[in-house]
Amino acid sequence: MSGVGAPKPGEPVDATGLKVVVIAGTWHDAISDGLIAGAERALEASHASWRLVRVPGSFELPVVAKAALDAGADAVVALGVIIRGGTPHFEFVSSAATDGLTRVALDTGKPVGFGVLTLDDEKQGLDRAGLEGSKEDKGYEAADAAVRTALVLRSLRA
Repeated sequence: MSGVGAPKPGEPVDATGLKVVVIAGTWHDAISDGLIAGAERALEASHASWRLVRVPGSFELPVVAKAALDAGADAVVALGVIIRGGTPHFEFVSSAATDGLTRVALDTGKPVGFGVLTLDDEKQGLDRAGLEGSKEDKGYEAADAAVRTALVLRSLRA
């Protein structure tokens, strides 16, 4: 795990009035619950209004993200956990989720906070889930990035 050069979240921004939807897969619940808790911390600190939507897995994140943004959300935070196995399934799901979420952001012109963990093993996920003893808090980082990007876009469109 590198982390070298990663931005350090500064003071929370004021995102009052921003509507955010957190979309999280249900696989690997200890890790995904940690990601959700991190996103919640970031969104509460910024005063954004938000709601949580659960989906079966990471493959489903793009279509639900698109629906949330089309329904009026200012940003979404996509959280998922994909752990490498012995088949090519990992590559297919990782690619579909990443490419799909990128397409959603570009097609809608709205930010998608990317909190999809692609891992070799469960320990890597626990180290990134923002849990006690974790080295990183990827749920917080994804939500913080989505909020900050939504605010940048709002200022550019004003």
